[in-house]
This record gives sequence, C-alpha cells and structure tokens, in this order.
Amino acid sequence: MSRVVFLLIPQVHLLDVAGPAQVFSTAADLGYGHTISYVSEEKDVATVQGLPLRADDTWPDLDSDDFVIVPGWRGPTRAVSAATIDRLRGHHAAGGTVAGVCAGVDALGRAGLLDGRRCTTHHTVQDELSRLYPEAVVVRDVLYVADDRVVTSAGVASGIDVALYLLRTRHGPRAAGQVARTMVVYAHRNGQAHQVSVMFRHRSHVDETVHRIQDLIDARFTERLPLGLLAETVGCSERTVTRLFRTATGTTPLGYQTALRLERAEHLIGQGSTTEAAAREIGFEDARMLRRLRAREQAGTPRSPVRR
Repeated sequence: MSRVVFLLIPQVHLLDVAGPAQVFSTAADLGYGHTISYVSEEKDVATVQGLPLRADDTWPDLDSDDFVIVPGWRGPTRAVSAATIDRLRGHHAAGGTVAGVCAGVDALGRAGLLDGRRCTTHHTVQDELSRLYPEAVVVRDVLYVADDRVVTSAGVASGIDVALYLLRTRHGPRAAGQVARTMVVYAHRNGQAHQVSVMFRHRSHVDETVHRIQDLIDARFTERLPLGLLAETVGCSERTVTRLFRTATGTTPLGYQTALRLERAEHLIGQGSTTEAAAREIGFEDARMLRRLRAREQAGTPRSPVRR
C-alpha cells in the first residue's frame, strides 16, 4: 500500500487539496490501496476559502512508491522552509514522484526539480515561473505536464487530472476510469493532445454500453480482444458494437486499445524501459509494431488498421 502525502502551505486552496484527495480516497474505496497523509510546518493551516485544515507537523517515512503532492496557495512564493524543500528533493532523488498543483510548482522549483524539465502552472503565473526558474522549460496553456517523476499542473480542477494520471501510471487505465466515473469527471481538455490521456479523450460520452466495452478494454488492453468477445460482453452484434463505439468515441475498439497500448509504452520508455521491454509489456511479441506505431504518432500520420 503506497502513501500519498499532501504538503499544505498556509493560504492553500481547498480545491487543490480536496480534488486530488478525493481521487485517491475513491480509489481506496474501490480496492486500490493508498494511505493519505497531510503534513505542514504548522498543525493548523489556513486556507484561502476560510475553512481551516489540520495537518501533521512531522513527515511519515516515505519510499519510492509514494507520491508527494504540493497543492497551490495564495501568497508569497518563497513560503516553504529549506528543510521542507530538502524533503521534496530527497524524495525525488530516492526514486519517488512529486507533483505540484498550480502555485505548488514553486516548491518544486526551489528544490531544483524543474531545472531542465518541462513543467507548467496556472496561466496567470506562467511568466513568473519562467522568471524565477530560467532553467525550467515552461509549457504554456496546457492541463498538466509529467517529466521524469515531476508532475505539474495548471491548478484548480486540473489537480484532479494530475491525481488520475498518477493513479493510472500506478494501477493502469481501468482504475483511473473507475474513479473518474465514480466522481462524474468528464473529459474537457484544452491542452496539447499528447498531454491528455487516451482514456479521457474517449470517455466524454454517456453511452453506458460503450463504457462497458471500454471497461473491458481498459482492464485487458495488453491482450488480444476479438470484436466478437466485445460484442458478446455487451450482448450486441459486432456491427452494432463498431457503430456505437465510433459514434461515442470517434474511433474503433481496436483503435482505442492501440492508443492505450501506445500511451503505456511511452510511459514505460520515459521511465527508462527499452523499446523491446515496453513492447512485451503491452502485449506485442516484439518491438517492430511498437516502433511503427511510435513513428506514425510522431509524424502525425493516421494509424493504419492493425491486424489482430
């Protein structure tokens, strides 16, 4: 069971805390184990919205499977002590993941975690982020950015998307899909396409039959999934499955599964996996198909149908 630690700064924004916390709490309710902790330099934490929060003033023991999330706050940027900054830096150095929501990115910048990495923040403070951390590569006007276990977001509701991203990387797309549907989170994204999850791009519909098909694909996207199996699952003909799926999502079941595979492979490769190992992890016999898919994606050309 991994731990999710929220670092609370005075004048923190409630939604920056509550949104991601709800994601991991819902995940725990669904059987995806996470222990949630809240730490601060003072036990009583004032919020911008006026509702006080209570946190621990000592950090729990962390390992590389744990997440540390810094929600955004209103006020001066250098509001975090050197000791706390050392905690963030040390957790990442030990192989852990850190995330900053909105102004929370400043703490990551002070820890040196933005240098040479892509990052983002709320559009109103992007210029300030570039000025404070000139070695950072600020990506403007996107929802969130993940770069080498450092995740940053635009803030407010995008903290939910960051938490779902972390959940997806740990437990896979099925877990994130279950949580998103439980929370009634719909996919409305204004960032660059490659920074928006495949699941969210194709889950912003209300067709329950298609959601059931996607649930199966999410859970078994590394396997061969004949169209007949999908049709049998929902009690429809293969022709009907294809028609409903394309109408709801804009793609085919195979196209959706292939996109999930490619997204997972890119994550594995970004974490240091070889192309061959990533290909096997996502269900390909060797790396040839994965290389072709990646080349088409990078060239921006449509994918040709993949034979099962």
